[in-house]
Amino acid sequence: MVELIPHGVYLKNGVPQECCECGVAPEDGRNRTIAYSILNAHNVSGDQKKMRIKFDALISHDITYVGIIQTARASGLKEFPIPYAMTNCHNSLCAVGGTINEDDHVFGLSAAKRYGGIYVPTNQSVIHSYAREMMAGCGKMILGSDSHTRYGALGTLAVGEGGGELVKQLLKNTWDINAPEVVLVYLENAPKRGVGPHDVAIALVAATFKSGFVKNKVLEFVGPGVANLSVEFRNGIDVMTTETTCLSSIWETDDKVAEYLAVHGRTGDYRELKPGECAYYDSMIRIDLAKVEPMIALPFHPSNAYTIKDFLANASDILHEVELEAERSFGKKAKLDLVSKVRNGKVYADQGVIAGCSGGLYNNIVEAASILAGGDTGNGNFGLNVYPTSVPVSLELTRIGATANLLAAGAIIKPSFCGPCFGAGDVPANNGLSIRHTTRNFPNREGSKPGEGQLSAVALMDARSIAATALNQGAITPATEIDYCDCVPEYHFDGSIYEKRCYNGFGKADPEAELVYGPNITDWPTMHALDDNMMFRLAAVIRDAVTTTDELIPSGETSSYRSNPLRLAEFTLSRREPAYVGRSKATNELDAARRNGQPADVIMDALSKVGNASELVNNTGVASVLFANKPGDGSAREQAASCQKVLGGSANICYEYATKRYRSNCINWGILPFTLAEDAEFPYEVDDFVFVPGIRSAIANGVEEIPAKVIAKDGVHDITLYIKGLTADERQILLDGCLMNYYKAKLEK
Repeated sequence: MVELIPHGVYLKNGVPQECCECGVAPEDGRNRTIAYSILNAHNVSGDQKKMRIKFDALISHDITYVGIIQTARASGLKEFPIPYAMTNCHNSLCAVGGTINEDDHVFGLSAAKRYGGIYVPTNQSVIHSYAREMMAGCGKMILGSDSHTRYGALGTLAVGEGGGELVKQLLKNTWDINAPEVVLVYLENAPKRGVGPHDVAIALVAATFKSGFVKNKVLEFVGPGVANLSVEFRNGIDVMTTETTCLSSIWETDDKVAEYLAVHGRTGDYRELKPGECAYYDSMIRIDLAKVEPMIALPFHPSNAYTIKDFLANASDILHEVELEAERSFGKKAKLDLVSKVRNGKVYADQGVIAGCSGGLYNNIVEAASILAGGDTGNGNFGLNVYPTSVPVSLELTRIGATANLLAAGAIIKPSFCGPCFGAGDVPANNGLSIRHTTRNFPNREGSKPGEGQLSAVALMDARSIAATALNQGAITPATEIDYCDCVPEYHFDGSIYEKRCYNGFGKADPEAELVYGPNITDWPTMHALDDNMMFRLAAVIRDAVTTTDELIPSGETSSYRSNPLRLAEFTLSRREPAYVGRSKATNELDAARRNGQPADVIMDALSKVGNASELVNNTGVASVLFANKPGDGSAREQAASCQKVLGGSANICYEYATKRYRSNCINWGILPFTLAEDAEFPYEVDDFVFVPGIRSAIANGVEEIPAKVIAKDGVHDITLYIKGLTADERQILLDGCLMNYYKAKLEK
């Protein structure tokens, strides 16, 4: 159903072909893609190979906007130069950490008034629903501080990045990228009844993730199959492209997109987007929608996917493999028993959730309600929770009777909220299996705590198959086996709800408006400029194939401390390498003592093994370093990097970074993004030192190959580190110690 074509193709007369009789060179043909028509219109560098992008709008949620505004304020922010929406959809429970969550919301509204922002109160809309309903438009670019910032189905090239990149836009600077490759995603035919957007998305992720086929590239969706999908179906696929590790996504637009924007009162935001004749793509993915089957993505990644039919046929063996993976990841801390879910030839889930920017869409819930109409979810362990993606969507579902059908069947309708996507809502029981139409099923995303013996599991499925499973009271069932009406009533958007409740202050900044601070909202600690030389102490060595941002800084209960850098940093790697925090703090104290003229013996001893310790100690910074094979998959949250910095971490060493956004986060927080050669060995362990002489000079002069020495327990070893592709601004940010210092230095000039 998904075919990967690894070589370049041209699109001529709407048909992919390997060569172009028109003689169009790939460079010219790439400019004929939709992606490049938008990128070029937003690039202010004058150099297509080194793009400097200015966005049309920004969007954040209540886990990220406080830190962004605090950073921008410390860097000289006066007012928001472009529309900036702040939604309250992550910490909207207002139930963890005392008054912390609501204090952040009050701060957000005060910031919207002071700087001229858009404020969306709690439970009104999840971040990406609001952007689709009120901000996206054909040919636009939107930057969001959430990894699932994807509005390509509406003709908007949207990017999810860490907060530092939004700070740059707020201070009228740019998002800098090398010209990305573009991948043609060619859709054919139409999906069968019972197949939904999550089925297509999971199949796409499964086909591309592990090989890195689309990593840091732009996906461009075209083909005759596009017209056979509703806009909501397209949105449901589009938002999941993040899980392929692509940079962004864009779709051709048509009358259905025009109608969608008109329904939402934004007719003027539509224009037709089509690839030009002989547009060139660096590679291609062909998806036959008619061949897509209901899918299930098992723990612990959306790419661990099977058709539900194949899964059910081999459930015991497949679930046993998941148990072994849990054992490899968590050891004896917690045990996962999923094989016990297989009973009498069926596999039983304990919970169903339809929620968030991928699951809570109007069409998904309407079809789920149709499947469940007249049925019931039973009075056993299984329960179904449904979160419409916004109040306007919830209101329309109520008006057409879909909500009544769900409630009558035993489902629980909940407010717009992203919690089930990151472990802050509907946490299953220990050893529970939750099936969810949400974006991710990484370890701990469901809220379990393996370190405390609590472990549950999430499998991703489409809302239709979740409803079919609920109809069978927890027995996992593909929706294609259910006879139901898949017709969806016309959607009517009631924008008066947002007019009544949301504050739209763009263009109306009031510098006299007071920022309202709760006691948990704190400023960033002092961060030092990069020293001439650096002595790094390994605080964690993680040899997993991939390390996610959820492991670097867990989600769930930590979200309440995102406005307090010091408190939040205490959770760094807490579910993966709990000793990291103590080690990093101890190393940071060694640097503080050195700066006070009282270097510890352990530092003097290490320096003596690589040179004259008495001379080196005055210009050699001491910091912790993290080694991981491939860090940074998943969320865009910059706290995965900033928490390391707060604790005294100033470098990562790896073979490659899982995503551009995590590497950017490291740079923005003054963390040197070292890499190793693919065939280099790194046998070193915690408490070994890595001495990097002349690092400041190397960064300043753009040196990309940096000789260093590892001071290990068995002696001193040579090692070569690399920092490739830094822009001039990124080099200066690293030299200054972090993005805030970079902007402070500019202000002082």
